[in-house]
Amino acid sequence: MYKLLLMVLMSVVFMSLYGLQTDEELAMHTVFQGKHGLNNAVHAAAQQSDAAKLAQGIHSIDETRAREAAMAYLQANLRLNADNEPLPDTFLQSTVAVDLFKVVNEGEIFPYTYRDDAQDYTVTLERPGVIMFIRLAFPRTYTVLQPITWTIKASAEMVY
Repeated sequence: MYKLLLMVLMSVVFMSLYGLQTDEELAMHTVFQGKHGLNNAVHAAAQQSDAAKLAQGIHSIDETRAREAAMAYLQANLRLNADNEPLPDTFLQSTVAVDLFKVVNEGEIFPYTYRDDAQDYTVTLERPGVIMFIRLAFPRTYTVLQPITWTIKASAEMVY
């Protein structure tokens, strides 16, 4: 009888460990997917040249087009709708929040260093660029892990 009880208890322990491992793997894949999607978004945003200023020889980013491009790429890569909510039948379950979208243009002195002590983030841009932070929540498969929310950060410079 004690062997049967031991077998049941060990099964519970093994299933908990399986759930923990599965959630940890899915969490890592989720944060990597979020980081890749954000990297693509800031790179697309940083390439939105202001044609009028470029005609005058000034390298500058069109802020409106940059925001539109960043959101389009972020939504396509993370499979979000226009309100940054996950599409039906996708892995993510909560809204992806854009905490920061900053365009650093020709009005700054380069190299420009952006520092956010609250987020422990520092980046130095050599030319105009885009800095963006998003907040992404992990939809747990099992309840073994505590809820996880990441602030994912990325930046990109204009290529010329």
